[in-house]
Amino acid sequence: MKNRNRYTSEFKTKVVLEVLREEATINEIASKYEIAPTMLNRWKAEFLERAHHVFDRDSDKSEKRIKEFEEKEERLQKLVGQLTVEVDWLKKKSGLK
Repeated sequence: MKNRNRYTSEFKTKVVLEVLREEATINEIASKYEIAPTMLNRWKAEFLERAHHVFDRDSDKSEKRIKEFEEKEERLQKLVGQLTVEVDWLKKKSGLK
């Protein structure tokens, strides 16, 4: 049984934009990237269906949330590192290590 290919959102966007430019037919683009033409049509429909979200004001809130999450994750990783060092030091001093 053949495994399914997983395509990144960047790749899909690149291919769909190529389809939308209409410099080549869908069949030509599909054979170029070795993808079924029906798959390209699905990607194109999904892209066009969600295109209006690009200009939503909520996207700024999403970016802010992502940045806050990344900052929190970085703080937590530093804390884990610090605690690991402290545990190792305590083990060494107590003779358990």
